[in-house]
Amino acid sequence: MSQVKTELPHWDFSTVFPGLDSPEFASGFQAVIDAIAGLVTFYDEHGINRLDTAVPVDDQLVSLFDTIIKRTNAVDEQGQTLQAYLYGFLTTDSRNNEAQARLSELMPHLSRFALLHTRLTAWIGSLDVELLLEKSAVAQAHEYMLSRARQEALHLMSPEQEDLAAELSLTGSSSWYRLFNDYTSQIKVNIERDGQVEAMPLTAAQNLAFDPDRAVRAQAHQAVLDALAAASVPIAACLNSLKGETLTLVRRRGWKSPLEMVLFANAIDQATLDAMMTATRNAFPDFQRYLKARARALGLPKLAWYDRLVPLGQGEQSWAYQDATSFVLAQFGTYSPRMRRLAERAFAENWIDAEPRDGKRGGAFCMGLRADESRILANFEPGFSGVSTLAHELGHAYHNLCLAERTPLQKEMPMTLAETASTFCQKIVENAALKTAVPQDQLIIIDGVLEYAARVVLGASSNFMFEQKLFEKRQERELSVEELCALDEETQLAALGDALEDGSLHPYRWAYVPHYYGATYYNFPYTFGLLFGLGLYAQYQADPEPFKTGYDELLAMTGMSNAADLANRFGIDIRSTAFWEASLDVLRADVDRFERLVDELK
Repeated sequence: MSQVKTELPHWDFSTVFPGLDSPEFASGFQAVIDAIAGLVTFYDEHGINRLDTAVPVDDQLVSLFDTIIKRTNAVDEQGQTLQAYLYGFLTTDSRNNEAQARLSELMPHLSRFALLHTRLTAWIGSLDVELLLEKSAVAQAHEYMLSRARQEALHLMSPEQEDLAAELSLTGSSSWYRLFNDYTSQIKVNIERDGQVEAMPLTAAQNLAFDPDRAVRAQAHQAVLDALAAASVPIAACLNSLKGETLTLVRRRGWKSPLEMVLFANAIDQATLDAMMTATRNAFPDFQRYLKARARALGLPKLAWYDRLVPLGQGEQSWAYQDATSFVLAQFGTYSPRMRRLAERAFAENWIDAEPRDGKRGGAFCMGLRADESRILANFEPGFSGVSTLAHELGHAYHNLCLAERTPLQKEMPMTLAETASTFCQKIVENAALKTAVPQDQLIIIDGVLEYAARVVLGASSNFMFEQKLFEKRQERELSVEELCALDEETQLAALGDALEDGSLHPYRWAYVPHYYGATYYNFPYTFGLLFGLGLYAQYQADPEPFKTGYDELLAMTGMSNAADLANRFGIDIRSTAFWEASLDVLRADVDRFERLVDELK
């Protein structure tokens, strides 16, 4: 199933601190706590919070504003690096008690710092921002942040209530999210092999969906369902509590709904979301057509849930980890030397943790560490999907590189735009692989392209519908495990139609998808990212050199403008259904090509 463990790298955080028990870590840990405390004192001394009366924007206030922004950015950088360092231990080993303890110790201080952001927003909302922009170069550099702060300030509770909410989050949302991550990372699934029962981590059992033996896939799928069912009560408590807290805060802050709040956070409007979701719903039959063709390729009447990931035979191209890294390097180099150098650093400096193992969280992500340096978590399995995921996460790292010169307050970008570079880099690798592939390999590669697209069009749409209905019902009461399962199957069916065999939906998808627990509506931004990235990639193919001139600047601006304005720089109207339909047409063409290859190779 997988490669020898020693072939798959673990990430290296020793460049930050030698270890959790090192004097350097102890000193750095205390330095962050002291810096936050000092900043809190500074905010208190200068009354940085909502103001009841207007204050003149004179030289004294401009000087105060400049100092606050500079100090806040500096402390933010320190805290982000320390938090990423601790996450580096916990996301790969949730049983690391020392890291758990230190993060628990740090969280109250991070909560105090988060409250400073709220106080800063309230203070900015009380100022004459136009006059401040005229007098302060620092304000001009943070103009977009100031504009959003003024709008967000309208949705803040009183300072005392915001303070209480931040403090309660430590034993509320933050604790429920940690419980979900820790608990699910330690779930064991009993898998029978050669007459022996092996207890393996949930992520490893889920990776058996790649096994060529359908009996193994079916057994693993049922075992995962059984394990999630056994663990479902505390997981349901996590989900109910998190969504309940979100609804309470949304109401208290004067948002009409969680969706309105998230649209603001993602720097798009309802018209944009409606245009995109209309186009994606129109494309449901095309992705269902792909799933039916995949069934034919496997010689099945219809796919079961556990048949969606199994490779379609063996291609001529090897996709072991070393092959994957070499290929990614070569293809990134075709775009630019800068992009290749970024990937070279990631591989040479051990930015990537690729091995699936007990206690490690599932999925993949990239997090900024400091300046232009990132860390990437993956659960690599040999196959082109592993290559695509690697390119995708390295795209995030490239985005972080382009943002390196921005301050933390300038880098607060919406999720919709956070997927731009990752989708673009993924497309570079996928298209390159298709150019030289023999038909069987083309089938495998396009299958990988469409499997990902189906996840972020069909899957994300289903997740969005699930969360919409969950919020509606959660306003009245908590949902039982059985109700969550029924709701999940209902929304899966709405997207998948008759593409899967009867009775093969996944009633416990809600119990392992981390996106439901760490954020609100962490689903449609992926659809936006894929389709927006496809639109940009089409422009790159049409006229490469002019595109390159502006692309890195666009990435560097993703925290300094809303999505519609950035898109306009490339002549894209994201409020038009036509744009989203055009991007989906690229995927429809892939479905057509996939169907032809399936029929030719049968």
